Amino acid sequence: MPSKVQFEGRPLWAEVRLSALTHNLRSIQRRLASQARAARAKRPKILAVVKANAYGHGAVPVARTLARGGADWFGVTCSAEGIELRESGIREPILLLTGFWQGEEKRIIKHGLTPAVTRCEQLVLLDRAAVRARSGPVSFHLKIDSGMNRLGISPSDVNCFAQTLADCPHLRLQGIFTHFASSEEFTHDKTDQQRQVFGAALERLRELKIQTPLIHLANSAAVVSRPETWADMVRPGLILYGHHQSYQPPERDADAARMVPLHPALSLRVRIISLRDIKSGQSVGYNGRWTASRPSRVAVMAVGYADGLPRGLTNKGRVIVRGQFVPLVGTVSMDLAAADVTDVPGVKLGDVATIYGTDGAASQQVSDVARVLGTVTSDLCCALGLRVPRFYLP
Repeated sequence: MPSKVQFEGRPLWAEVRLSALTHNLRSIQRRLASQARAARAKRPKILAVVKANAYGHGAVPVARTLARGGADWFGVTCSAEGIELRESGIREPILLLTGFWQGEEKRIIKHGLTPAVTRCEQLVLLDRAAVRARSGPVSFHLKIDSGMNRLGISPSDVNCFAQTLADCPHLRLQGIFTHFASSEEFTHDKTDQQRQVFGAALERLRELKIQTPLIHLANSAAVVSRPETWADMVRPGLILYGHHQSYQPPERDADAARMVPLHPALSLRVRIISLRDIKSGQSVGYNGRWTASRPSRVAVMAVGYADGLPRGLTNKGRVIVRGQFVPLVGTVSMDLAAADVTDVPGVKLGDVATIYGTDGAASQQVSDVARVLGTVTSDLCCALGLRVPRFYLP
């Protein structure tokens, strides 16, 4: 970010490169198209998952970019997220992936959102709302629980669903989907078991004379690694933002990068707001969790765990200053963090520290930090605080 940018708060910011989002979407499109040509089949549609503020990147600018790039659908968590996209001008279909809560039906219909139905009784709620709204048939997607054991009707409830739907003439079943628990893991057959359960549920619906229109199963990892799950539509999430899931065995990482090459879209940077020269034996930060073993220069940065720098990086994280990696030292607090810059010549007040991104020859992405912490990349993306301004670059 150019140094002339004026900050109303602290000198901390995120950069989201829109061209990276476009590149990642195109990589997915090429992957799908290549397999479709080989199978002489139609390319699956793409539902771009932009829930949780587009994994912290900013739902509206991200969705607008992906819409221009050819995303067919968008996936969000709830009606509030869907309405935000509608009010920003997004006209593509928007699926509420986790369903809806009683009382949301009116706003869902008003804004043309597509709810997931995860319990049979939700059909009655939607049908009544459609009558009141005089809106014509209301489309919905049915979620089937194939083994995640969270949301969705169980296969044993398929008969109940069919009977209830028959009594709801103002509804239209537009899609049927499930969600994989372990599509990125290759060491057990959980995904194949879920496919079989889902397939049996679809077959039972067909026996009950219910059309099975738009079928979708595949999340990011399945888009990369399991073409047999693609069906009519896929639901990429994290890979849109430039990160692969963790693959097992490890050699799958190279395969994933080759099949779907990605560019990370997010950088996070902060300026140094204080420089402290401390003596050997002096401590830094809360509870003195780091003590200098030599005379040291410590840079204090305007970033903390309220901004998305995990407290778990205390004494084991690093940032980039003047193209060099430097260790985080002391406890990461709510608003501040410190780094040992003793070995970086010429550091001065106002220098930029890169938490995620590239500076010179040094690069550290969100996924790198996630591996240090033993968490998933999306955890850290979503942790990016609301008080961190986002700047959208070409």
